[in-house]
Amino acid sequence: MPGFELWGAEERKEVNDVLETGILMRYGFDGPRKGIWKSKELEQEICKKFGSKYAQLTSSGTSALTTVMAALGIGAGDEIIMPCFTFVASFESVLGVGATPVLVDVDDTLTLDPQAVKKAITPKTKCIMPVHMCGSMADLDALQAICKEHNLILLEDACQSIGASYKGKALGTIGAAGTFSFDFVKTMTCGEGGVIMTDNEDVFTKCDGYTDHGHDHLGVDRGADLHPFIGYNYRISELHAAVGLAQIRKVDKVLSIQKKNHQYLKNVLSQIPEVSFRRIPDPAGDSCTFLSWFLPTEEITRAVVNELKAQGILAGNFYWFDNNWHYIRKWDHLKNSITLNALHPELKAEVIKQANKNFSASDAIMSRCISTAIGLLWTDEQLKEKAEKMAGVIKKVLKEKAVAA
Repeated sequence: MPGFELWGAEERKEVNDVLETGILMRYGFDGPRKGIWKSKELEQEICKKFGSKYAQLTSSGTSALTTVMAALGIGAGDEIIMPCFTFVASFESVLGVGATPVLVDVDDTLTLDPQAVKKAITPKTKCIMPVHMCGSMADLDALQAICKEHNLILLEDACQSIGASYKGKALGTIGAAGTFSFDFVKTMTCGEGGVIMTDNEDVFTKCDGYTDHGHDHLGVDRGADLHPFIGYNYRISELHAAVGLAQIRKVDKVLSIQKKNHQYLKNVLSQIPEVSFRRIPDPAGDSCTFLSWFLPTEEITRAVVNELKAQGILAGNFYWFDNNWHYIRKWDHLKNSITLNALHPELKAEVIKQANKNFSASDAIMSRCISTAIGLLWTDEQLKEKAEKMAGVIKKVLKEKAVAA
């Protein structure tokens, strides 16, 4: 699944280019860096690879989301509709700009349920943020139509779906802007890093300044830059960008391996009538990072998870329903609005209200879902063994439950 599985000489070469100059910062020091600009080069490669007009690298996917929200003018008093199945960074970024995260149910795509989105729209809604979880896409046609009808911003959190596409266009490049995360377990990694992609020059210019203390980057002397607005330090380093530069050239290889292994595993599990699979709005665009599958009931699913653990093969199989990073059910810190810095009392109360809503529709889906991460280094024999063991566990549990009934 992650790019770090294919780490090698290519990454070391790019990093060594930076180490030889000693210039680790992405801005300034023009002479000593001897023409080495890894961040600029990676941004150009991102635009070329994914079809975005502009790309702005950041220190993480979280800072990418925070930055682009600010650049899009999202802030205090605004509501962002987002799914209750995502990574915690999604709502952290919303709170980071002072807006309200409005969490709504997911459907069997494991992404935003368009009907739930419609019901959540209020006069304060400014943005709809689909999160393309586990390598695949939200129903973007439906969400785009909603945004158009209500004059809302579509912001794509595509951090988990690098290389996936929807109707021929890369995820992250379809809305007003989109973000990738390049952390250590993403399709391509910088170790730590992220990027904002947009076709809007004004949004890009604001992101460029916001990530570097508000510098306008218009002069040749960094120390003389003007500051049109207040910004923050969300810069990526040249070392991290260097890693990403090697990694982006491996994305096609990663996707090819994932699709092959994903299809094999799906074919095996498809032979079990009680197993169903995540609905994918555009199957051709699935990056195949995960194979997400469902069992008939929560009881059966938990029994399968327990048996996978008992047989030592749970690793790589994620039961999100009990996961405290990715699903609303375990987000007690959000449900209680526990922050180190004080939130405005009205925002704090709204966060508590939103996080404690009824998510039973999502529970009914997530409690039956297991996502299997697709490895890049599996041999054919290992893949076959993994598929057979997983199928064996499922059949064993189903048989035991049938007998008990």
